[in-house]
Amino acid sequence: MNSKTVLITGCSSGFGKQSAKLFQSKGWNVVATMRSPEKEADLGELENTLLCRLDVTDPQSIREVVDKSLDAFGRIDVLVNNAGISGVGVFEQWDEDSIHDLFDTNVFGLMRVTKAVLPVMRRQREGTIINISSLAALIAFPFASVYSSAKFAVEGLTEALALEYAPFNISVKAIAPGSYETSLYTSMDEGILANGDDQIRAYSAKLATKMNDNVTQMAQQGGEPSDPREVAEKVYECATEDTPTHNVCGRDAESFLQMKKSLSEQEMSQFISDQVVPKDV
Repeated sequence: MNSKTVLITGCSSGFGKQSAKLFQSKGWNVVATMRSPEKEADLGELENTLLCRLDVTDPQSIREVVDKSLDAFGRIDVLVNNAGISGVGVFEQWDEDSIHDLFDTNVFGLMRVTKAVLPVMRRQREGTIINISSLAALIAFPFASVYSSAKFAVEGLTEALALEYAPFNISVKAIAPGSYETSLYTSMDEGILANGDDQIRAYSAKLATKMNDNVTQMAQQGGEPSDPREVAEKVYECATEDTPTHNVCGRDAESFLQMKKSLSEQEMSQFISDQVVPKDV
């Protein structure tokens, strides 16, 4: 049995599920978590894989998963904070409860799981925490104001924790994926988009159309859809190699990052506006 163990949140689909399969194929012990493990068929059949219920908004379920992980494998070497929910819409369309729900999963939930695992890693005197961020945390896109602000918070937390916990030999890193077919960022919440006055709803509909076209093009750089397994491979790389605190994944994310470095703030803002913002409002 491999002595290395990874705990991954949000394994029901997408990046989390791909990461769980990759780590398991490399001989790791995997704690694959999700809100409804009874619905998962594939991961439960894999060797050295513990399938657990975990809701990052439920502190009790977090404590139980940490205990089960230690009972099964004795240690937690890597935590992958992947669980998250999406959200797009003009800012005025977001009610306070919806904003709170998004932050409760994407920011506070990530904090809860991290805080539960950090004492384990301190006792081990080693560990790695990998937070899945977003291209929307590198560049604040219109129509994603609430989502971007949550993901910006994840990047800031990652950078601070990387400094705080380095003396304990604990690495903390973030990965910002670009646009993928499984990307949270590409999904639309019709309930949120129905909010607001006539002017805001009409503007939101135009933004949604232009954003969908733009994201589709970004996700198919070079004519081929981006493969979410790229993110799993980046997660494994960050878990096993000396990589920076901030990482990107995907051709579009790399392109935008280089553009942000080379353009002035005004030039970058103008480029994003031209790509996404409708002019006829």
